[in-house]
Amino acid sequence: MDTLLGDDILDMIEIKNLGFSYQEDGVALSDVSFNVEKGEWLTILGHNGSGKSTLSKLLVGLLRPSSGTITVDGQVLGEESVYDIRKKIGIVFQNPDNQFVGVTVKDDIAFGLENLQIPRDEMVKRIDEYANRVDMADFLEKEPQALSGGQKQRVAIAGILAMKTDVIIFDEATSMLDPKGRKTILKYIQKLNEEGVTVITITHDMRESVLSDRILVLKNGEVLKIGPTKDILLDKETLESSNLELLLPLEVMHTLEQKNITHPKLKEFLWQLSLNT
Repeated sequence: MDTLLGDDILDMIEIKNLGFSYQEDGVALSDVSFNVEKGEWLTILGHNGSGKSTLSKLLVGLLRPSSGTITVDGQVLGEESVYDIRKKIGIVFQNPDNQFVGVTVKDDIAFGLENLQIPRDEMVKRIDEYANRVDMADFLEKEPQALSGGQKQRVAIAGILAMKTDVIIFDEATSMLDPKGRKTILKYIQKLNEEGVTVITITHDMRESVLSDRILVLKNGEVLKIGPTKDILLDKETLESSNLELLLPLEVMHTLEQKNITHPKLKEFLWQLSLNT
């Protein structure tokens, strides 16, 4: 990510003192504050119950904060602004069935484009382009319920990609995909980010965080730590305290360091190996 200088630094998302409580389950998020720069790829990492999915729903206005504010591209999220902000943020959920509204795959990808009043010729072009991107071009006339879980997730992703929003949140979006499908989608995410889209990936899978610019670690609804990806992935103490495990190459690196076996080239090799896990 190219970082702008001085007054030109702009935040796409600004979270201040965000809190949320469920009536039955109590506090889900407490005093959460962080920023996401325009064009950044931020991974929100945490174990089950850390508050990750609650945060994603708050970011798109599906839940209302108990306290604090969310500002998107300079606009405070609220009842009057939520629909404008949803034009800027797309979200892909863990369960694709929650996002299907169309009779066919083609209809489903078209749904968001129709809401944005995209001209028909452009709509057809985008449907074909993004169905191809997720290898679902041969399924455009199929009914969503006839698809496998992984195929449904690909369609949900295609529908969000086609809307070309400024921000895309992937909330455990590759969890139903096989390893090959996961790597394919992560490559798409990387390409989108390189094209300038602000990306937030929400996951407990360490492998999905390695390509991001920064990582935010959530634990029990609070920000435990935020920083550059490499720093967080090498922070064994922070990860273990959050019930997260080091990637295997980095675990090997720590083991060697504990035995006073260090070499700059070996360390770099193990880091590069972690990028390909």
